[in-house]
Amino acid sequence: IYIRGEYTLAQQRVLRAIEQAHEMGFLGEHIFNTDFSFDLHVHSGAGAYICGEETALIESIEGKRGEPRSRPPYPTTNGLWDKPTLVNNVETLANVPQILRHSAEWFRSFGTASSPGTKVYTILGNTNVTGLIEVPMGITLREVIAIYGKGIKDGKSFKLAQTGGSSGSIIPASLQDTPMDFDSFSKAGVSLGSGALLICNEDTCVVDLARVLLNFFRRESCGKCTPCRIGTQRAYEILTNISEGTGELQDLTDLMNLSDNLYQLSNCGLGQTAGAPIRDIMNYFRAEVEAHIRLKVCPTGICPMSGKRI
Repeated sequence: IYIRGEYTLAQQRVLRAIEQAHEMGFLGEHIFNTDFSFDLHVHSGAGAYICGEETALIESIEGKRGEPRSRPPYPTTNGLWDKPTLVNNVETLANVPQILRHSAEWFRSFGTASSPGTKVYTILGNTNVTGLIEVPMGITLREVIAIYGKGIKDGKSFKLAQTGGSSGSIIPASLQDTPMDFDSFSKAGVSLGSGALLICNEDTCVVDLARVLLNFFRRESCGKCTPCRIGTQRAYEILTNISEGTGELQDLTDLMNLSDNLYQLSNCGLGQTAGAPIRDIMNYFRAEVEAHIRLKVCPTGICPMSGKRI
């Protein structure tokens, strides 16, 4: 079980659960006096975001620098210690006991035909209530905000949501009635991601949000491939120029080219999704972005609009 280094509480709980499983005879040698033996080992990462990519995770477990491998070969044939390896997200494994207990048909009774089951979401941001929820696939963003988030704080308007953490999509209010399942979101041109839901109100500046996200990606890039290493840095610099009032219209073309290059040329999913914030703000909030350049004004008043061009 691979757990990110910062998640110390999660590590403590998993280690305690393994200890209890040993005490009850569920793990170890000759389980329940049979010939079957099985054990679990917890490996703590050092905090690198890139190690969420399966081959970088495998490299980390082997004691190497967390960098994605070139594929093929794939982990299913040459994975951990060059053995066939299956890497699963913990949410997938958490569904297995319930499916075994109740049947696959029971599991498919939740959600949609193309995306059956439930999904765990983390509600963050400008809602009155934040936290973890588990809901059927196909629920809408509007329903999540109203039912589980208890609305937007201070009676303000919903502007956008970012799904799936930094590598997810920026979802405008116009898509808040789109069913949140993989098929519907794919048709809408956005990504559901891992399940984090950052809910943002009318005071959020999309340029500032994209700049913060690109700052994250440039810091978390492992640096192995040039498109990601240089592309995320340059995109961050351009967004910084725009946010400080020194942006030019050519910057918008350059940003879109960088977004395309990141997606097409990066070695792994981190770089391939790093340009998503750029694509989304240009698709859904272009007028707001252009106001920073044409009018030298941040409509939300967030950006300083006073700086030197990088």
